Amino acid sequence: MQIDLVALIVDEYDPAIAFFTDVLGFDLVEDLPSSTTDGRPKRWVVVRPPGAQTGILLARADGERQRAAVGDQAAGRVGFFLRVDDFEATFARMTAAGVTFVREPRAEPYGRVAVFLDVAGNRWDLLGPAENA
Repeated sequence: MQIDLVALIVDEYDPAIAFFTDVLGFDLVEDLPSSTTDGRPKRWVVVRPPGAQTGILLARADGERQRAAVGDQAAGRVGFFLRVDDFEATFARMTAAGVTFVREPRAEPYGRVAVFLDVAGNRWDLLGPAENA
């Protein structure tokens, strides 16, 4: 058993794809035409970190309730966690790419951590190995 996908509500597909692939280095696994249950067009877009099993379904907001959730899927707290092997290099690359960090790197027992915002405004932890590891 495994979690295959989690959905992330975004304003538009293409800027979200660009953020996850160009900025974070994820793979674009699928980008297929689809439709809503009432026949309106949408896309099935899946991104995934290289080598990861769990992916993110980028879901364009449909309706006011979903639009209100864009950027606030975890009600203002960190809701997503990206673990990397080389924290310092990844932090530097993301900073150079214009990623907004809302908390500077710090050491925690579980590793190095800094909080950043994704393309929609959701909070993520960038996690690296613990300093004594």
